[in-house]
Amino acid sequence: MPKIKTNRAAAKRFKKTGRGKFGFNKSHASHILTKKTTKRKRALRQGRILDDTDTRQVKRLLPNG
Repeated sequence: MPKIKTNRAAAKRFKKTGRGKFGFNKSHASHILTKKTTKRKRALRQGRILDDTDTRQVKRLLPNG
């Protein structure tokens, strides 16, 4: 049997937490920051936990964890 390949694009975006959920960082935080408010930029720095409705799709992309 061939090995199951990990989707590399998803592997760079999602990390598995200790409880088995998936964490990710928000987008739009890397450039054109002058027009964004301080409050908005501060919120973009916070990591997030993936919603349960999307977890099944990400598990298929990351079969090896």
